[in-house]
Amino acid sequence: MAVQSPTIDTKHLRLRPLRKEDAAAITAYLTAPAIQRYLEQPVREARAASEAFAVMLRQSRLTRVGDTLSLALERRSDNRVIGHVSLRWADATAGQGEIRMVLAPAYRGDGYGSEALRAVLAYAFETLGLHRISARCGSSPAAIGLLSSVGMRMEAHFREHALFQGNWDEELHFALLAREWKRPAKVTALVTRAQVA
Repeated sequence: MAVQSPTIDTKHLRLRPLRKEDAAAITAYLTAPAIQRYLEQPVREARAASEAFAVMLRQSRLTRVGDTLSLALERRSDNRVIGHVSLRWADATAGQGEIRMVLAPAYRGDGYGSEALRAVLAYAFETLGLHRISARCGSSPAAIGLLSSVGMRMEAHFREHALFQGNWDEELHFALLAREWKRPAKVTALVTRAQVA
């Protein structure tokens, strides 16, 4: 699979390749204290955030297992970057990927997270043909609700998984299969058939 960064438009968002000019917006929310607990590696200083952004900027294609594709979440109404989403190609044989997303704290709770996740899941399953997508989160009720709202199910709960600022953290693993993503719509009306005597 040799896939370049796509641009995906949703009702309110444009998921697009990262650009150098996104650095200020992304480093600003990456250093926010409310985000630190949920990053794979905490980024507390502007320098570390700049380094993390430089890595994300290079994550522009999926060519081999282990590659990550990172996209900016740009709000279409004002072209403001409000977060980013990453899709990592985890396993070629089993067709597996992993999604990670960071949304700036000011934009949480407005539906942008579920809109972005649905778009990336559709891209992963329908365009890339992946079989299974996973995601990890902490014990945040909002994150758990977000992953559940797009149809992902919890597969594992690692209790007291890691220490963060002297407190034990939980880690939850969610996943969704392609066949679950494509499940038929609910029946809304029954078709009546003519009776055969």
